[in-house]
Amino acid sequence: MILSLRPKLVILKKIKVGAVSYLNARPLIYGIKGSDILKEKMEILEEYPSKLVQMLIDDEIDMGLVSTASIPFLKTPHIVSDYVIAATEDVASVCLFSQVPIEEIDTVLLDYQSKTSINLCKILMQFYWKKDVKFLLTKDEYAEQIKDKTAGVIIGDRALMQRPNFSYIYDFSKEWKSFTGKPFVFAAWIANKEISEEFLKDFNNANSHWAQHIDQIIEEYPFPAYDLRHYFTYNINYEVTSEMREGLDLFLDYMKKIETV
Repeated sequence: MILSLRPKLVILKKIKVGAVSYLNARPLIYGIKGSDILKEKMEILEEYPSKLVQMLIDDEIDMGLVSTASIPFLKTPHIVSDYVIAATEDVASVCLFSQVPIEEIDTVLLDYQSKTSINLCKILMQFYWKKDVKFLLTKDEYAEQIKDKTAGVIIGDRALMQRPNFSYIYDFSKEWKSFTGKPFVFAAWIANKEISEEFLKDFNNANSHWAQHIDQIIEEYPFPAYDLRHYFTYNINYEVTSEMREGLDLFLDYMKKIETV
């Protein structure tokens, strides 16, 4: 009897990568989605920041572009890329919106979509502005509730669209820089487990391609409410620096001093 020996079919499990569904992430996502090497190795899921954090905690994704405020809540967090979503001056899309100046605010509505913005707001209120206010966590849209002495934290594309509607806008990155002298890292590629060096090398390389394709990215995501070229090249900084790492460490230290969300 002749036995037919067939090669064993090996099915490799794809790495599940989560990414925020905001405009500020589009340059980084553009590079990884366009990588032929990575297409066979990963699956991309897009969600808002706090949802991605929970997916990472629940092991529904292997790594993600998630809020830096999630780091203390992960068992084994690893920052796995040299590319982040950060700002050295004003970020434009993470702000406290109000119809009255900061001195008159007594209540702050917190954006349910982001843990980083919530905790940063609490830090700035307590240690920078030195104000004791009432914080209310939202569950859905709430811009219309921002009036009188009630302010609201709004992030992402919604924040860019809301800019013309309020008398006072406190940009969190700019305020953090005034407070600490450091840039602020809003999100980073974070894994909850060890990822192969080969994959991370290819992934990091794909992240770097965004600057070469800025025109295509802007064309693909038209956004009349705000100048995306200014947003991608001035407001947002994608390449991590040592000063950004220092700013992140400082933020995580301050998180230990507040009641985190």
